[in-house]
Amino acid sequence: MNSMEIAKLVGPIAALIAGSGFFVYKTIYSVDGGHRAIKFSRFTGLSSKYYREGWHLKIPYFERPIIYDIRSHYVNNNAVTGSKDLQTVKLTIRVLYRPMEDKLPELYRLAGTNYAARVLPSLINEVSRIIVAQYNATQLMNQRDQVSLDILARLKKRANEFFIQIDDVAITHLTFSPEFISAVEAKQAAQQDAERARYFVEQAVQDKKSTIVRAQGEAVSAELIGKAMNPAYLELRRVETAKHIAEILAVSNNRAFIDSDTLLLNIAGPLGHKLLNLGETNTKPNAK
Repeated sequence: MNSMEIAKLVGPIAALIAGSGFFVYKTIYSVDGGHRAIKFSRFTGLSSKYYREGWHLKIPYFERPIIYDIRSHYVNNNAVTGSKDLQTVKLTIRVLYRPMEDKLPELYRLAGTNYAARVLPSLINEVSRIIVAQYNATQLMNQRDQVSLDILARLKKRANEFFIQIDDVAITHLTFSPEFISAVEAKQAAQQDAERARYFVEQAVQDKKSTIVRAQGEAVSAELIGKAMNPAYLELRRVETAKHIAEILAVSNNRAFIDSDTLLLNIAGPLGHKLLNLGETNTKPNAK
């Protein structure tokens, strides 16, 4: 077999191999992990069966695969609505979603492969307006988790009608109108001022009570000290003081005339009578 004959054989073989490869390429398709496929046939239409990961066959030109990603995805949706007390609320809601695996043919007939952009924004806006309208502004700020759960429960029911599975809902951003924010700040400032004034009043009341208790204690203490002291001891202290005054006057170069009251002797008092009696008793033996 010469080279001319070999060349003639190589051309058809190469064409056969290329044609076979192209046929195989057009006949086989693959489904990656986390994906599912459905087939559309030009003869029978959309198949009700879905295909899992791996290699699958198709009839070229007559059948084509439609592949869905069944993993969870998220979408952030901004909404402006009103609260129960007619306050304007701006919120951002994050929703985790995925298609229902056993409802892929129905989902394709209803919304196609771009189902999230076609269906979810309107559903999220509808449900968020219904739920937010059930809460006032204070509840929306303090019960954000409960509001998210209510939105999740209602959104699941609505999304099931479109063959979409909702996994989670979270309110990531929540703001009110500038007027409402200013009113809340003014209210908080007024409450702080009221608390501060209440504190000062309580402090004044406590100071008054402590002063009264201290005065009562000092009065009781003085009364107890007065009862505990001996009158004779007081008289002795007065005599000692009078003696000290007399000694100071005795050594002084100046003459001073003072009465008995100033000298703390109080001759007209009980101590003076006792001293006079004591003097009379001492002079009687000398007279004898």
